[in-house]
Amino acid sequence: MSVLAPPTTPVVARSINSAELPAGFRGTTHGETSKPISTYTALLARVREAGLLKRRTGFYIAMFAVVTACLAGAVAGSFLLGDSWFQLLIAAGIGIIFTQYAFLAHETAHRQVFESGKTSDRVGRVLASGIVGMSYSWWTSKHTKHHGNPNTIGRDTDIEYDTVSFLEQDAVKQKGLSRLFTQKQGYAFFPILLFEGFNLHFMSYKTVFGRKKVDKRSLEITMITVRFAVYLGLVFWFLPLGMAFAFIGVQFAIFGLYMGSSFAPNHIGMPIIPESSRVDFLSKQVLTSRNIRGGRLMTVAMGGLDYQVEHHLFPSMARPHLKAASKIVREHCAEHRVPYTETTLPNAFGIVIAYLNRVGLAARRPFDCPMAAEYRPR
Repeated sequence: MSVLAPPTTPVVARSINSAELPAGFRGTTHGETSKPISTYTALLARVREAGLLKRRTGFYIAMFAVVTACLAGAVAGSFLLGDSWFQLLIAAGIGIIFTQYAFLAHETAHRQVFESGKTSDRVGRVLASGIVGMSYSWWTSKHTKHHGNPNTIGRDTDIEYDTVSFLEQDAVKQKGLSRLFTQKQGYAFFPILLFEGFNLHFMSYKTVFGRKKVDKRSLEITMITVRFAVYLGLVFWFLPLGMAFAFIGVQFAIFGLYMGSSFAPNHIGMPIIPESSRVDFLSKQVLTSRNIRGGRLMTVAMGGLDYQVEHHLFPSMARPHLKAASKIVREHCAEHRVPYTETTLPNAFGIVIAYLNRVGLAARRPFDCPMAAEYRPR
């Protein structure tokens, strides 16, 4: 099992209503006979010639060692603190550390670390299921769909309704308290992320114990169960009952907030592609993705997700190469008039909130047709 690898030839996706996207978007709509134009092959050749598709195994081993040392330090600090409410600071730190492990699992699954697919899956599963406590099979299946069709209605599971409506046709369907919530969902989005850690673990268990086919099901059940048994066992054995519950709550909350805040700026508020569209690979990936400025510190904090455009164009590109690749991609996009989006993290968060609130306005029109909402100008 693997996430989407970069194509070696131009890839054609679906058709698109070009009026809904910014100028420079290369696509076709129903009734047109021309095919989408892709310059991705030429871009890929430039990137490969620059040596930016080489694996950086040593870098990731060093990152794993640093993160593991931080975890060991947090555990040692917890034992030294003993029965103290300062343990909640340790819990917050462990939430951050588990998110860094999740970033490494993400990059390993994308074949950024090892050439071998089998090795990547084995290591990725240990990181995701054995350390973070999430189903590797569930996540890779979901993430592959996202990479193949980012922000595409009916194709990208990341924009499907789940408490929050990312599309107007979902917002207009809400009733009762859900409708009232949806109207101001942008303001509630980041507080909701405090519960995302619980949701990710719940979805993992739901998947591995569900009826759908799961690769290495027994192994994942064993790894996740042992992981939680050891982790929860140590917390509840070492801390008083109330403090133990608080510790787990803080750790889960920070993990969910950190994970969600790292992924949310990447695509929310970028163009939405109707399910019936045909769009060339490069345009589809660039126009639906947003980069975050901030230098090396931001790259470490976001696990390389700050270079979202390059990550989507070259999923197997190692984190250290993303900055150099961004220069080539920006030049290519400027040459072919494909809009390239980059902003600061605070501005990206503002865009996310504003977009979700704008989508939520549809909930004030409960008698609107969902199909009409899909084509309403944004």
